Amino acid sequence: MKRTIYGLLLGILCTAALTGCNSEGKTDFDNVESPKVELVVWGAEEDTELMNQIIESFQTKYQGEADFQISFEVQGESQCKDALIGGLEDGADVFTFADDQLKALAAAGALDPIENAEEIRSRNLSSAVDAATVNDQLYAYPLTADNGYFLYYNKQYITEEQVKTLDGILEAAAANGRLFTMDWSSAWYVYSFFGNTGLQVGLNDDGITNYCTWNQADGEIRGVDVAQAMLRIAGNPGFSSYTDEEFLDGVRNGSVIAGVSGVWNSVAVKEAWGENAGASKLPVYSCGGRQIQMASFSGCKLIGVNAYSKYPEWAARLAEWITNEENQQLRFKMRGQGPSNIAAADSEEVRQSPAIAALLEQSEFSQLQRVGGKFWDPVSKFAGNMAAGNPSGQSLQEQLDEMAEGISAR
Repeated sequence: MKRTIYGLLLGILCTAALTGCNSEGKTDFDNVESPKVELVVWGAEEDTELMNQIIESFQTKYQGEADFQISFEVQGESQCKDALIGGLEDGADVFTFADDQLKALAAAGALDPIENAEEIRSRNLSSAVDAATVNDQLYAYPLTADNGYFLYYNKQYITEEQVKTLDGILEAAAANGRLFTMDWSSAWYVYSFFGNTGLQVGLNDDGITNYCTWNQADGEIRGVDVAQAMLRIAGNPGFSSYTDEEFLDGVRNGSVIAGVSGVWNSVAVKEAWGENAGASKLPVYSCGGRQIQMASFSGCKLIGVNAYSKYPEWAARLAEWITNEENQQLRFKMRGQGPSNIAAADSEEVRQSPAIAALLEQSEFSQLQRVGGKFWDPVSKFAGNMAAGNPSGQSLQEQLDEMAEGISAR
């Protein structure tokens, strides 16, 4: 069999030697066009300039190996799963998404396991690798390890002692006629008040539905204790529930001197507050007669390769290029986002970032976000009522029971 194959190959080579040159002495290979490679990349609108720069460097790197037609399209990372599963064959070849969507994407067959998984694992922080893994299989390329939140504060108004407690922050804000803000319309942030109380929320074994004990009526900290604490905060003249955009507007116009947000706003906060820009872990807050450390959800951004891509090898190369050390450093420089790449994360520039330092400090009190889709609306409704001062006067326990029932609905 081997001899037969050898003979065929020899015959092909001999034929090529006789016919491969034309009258001008050029081989037929000189006339072969590079294969066309068309790829679509999805990412956040704020990443447009960055991603276009990365795509351009990728095409330069592999110039001559293919005729590239790579386009970047805006697609919100939090809605990526729904947009992709709605039409896998028409979806992007390469896409950015939040890690809590990984299981659903893998289950839907949108992602194939990464072939050089051990190599990718060795380059990235273990927390980011875990976030990109399902059943011991790596399904995506880690991009950031910073999808969490912490406290920004203006040192001109708030001392290092005051910033340790929410009571101190609210006192400073009210005394100066300014605000501490936090987005209570987002269940993502509201987790802060329940996360370190012993009250529980999370995914059931089916990976879809939730369990929730936030309405627990006994124990050291009850659900009612948390609700009452939130009402006290909402009633303070130094507090307002602001969205992330409203927080940033307040930072710029001077009305906000502290707020809960993430690294994506680090550049804008620094520009507004200059040398007075401070960042730290979340404070403790008064609840049930004690001081409780505010918790946080944590997570990572990942880059996925569509299992239905017409150019899977090139799509995988591009995904790996977007997430390599140099481009994660570029992402930090342009967007202030914390790298998952070990070497990039250990760079002097990253380690000196107040926002990244605060995120790392908060990580001790964070929990990887793993909740099903029924979590978000009931929590937002409950927290919205608290932010408004419970205008209906409905029993707090009743509201907690309704929230827990909604979160756990099947």
